[in-house]
Amino acid sequence: MLGFILLALGILSRLIVHSPNFTPVIAVALFGGVYLNRKYAVLLPLALMMISDVFLGFYDGILYTWLSVVLVSAIGLLVKRNKNVATILTGSLASALLFFVISNFGVWASGYYGLTSQGFWNCYAAAIPFFRNTLVSTLVYGAVLFGIYELVALRAKGTRLAPVLLTK
Repeated sequence: MLGFILLALGILSRLIVHSPNFTPVIAVALFGGVYLNRKYAVLLPLALMMISDVFLGFYDGILYTWLSVVLVSAIGLLVKRNKNVATILTGSLASALLFFVISNFGVWASGYYGLTSQGFWNCYAAAIPFFRNTLVSTLVYGAVLFGIYELVALRAKGTRLAPVLLTK
């Protein structure tokens, strides 16, 4: 159930009007890596991106973007080993940075800025405003997702709803 909620949240967030790169996608991928089993943790962000890109359209460098969100879920799998506020915050920062580096490499590799070292640096410089939105949205949505889940977990623990609401 948690996986479907995350999938729907991620897809809808990409389809509604929003500031560029201000979506919960990176936070959802990280959160899924922490709370879903390994198989679904990897499939969730990939499915989220594939389904929403069917509606948004395909573009050069799409595989870099998809790869980056899958790798973000791998960061979540690492955070899962020692889940606390510090590792979640570090994982969020690392996830936003990883997405920035990989997705913008895809933009550069697609030739938009020229396949030169100058084009490479121009590509990353032009992406800095988008990185700010990615970072802030990852931190904000991550705090909401992790915070709400942990509050629900505290309230539901030991109740009949625990098996439905909580992951193992």
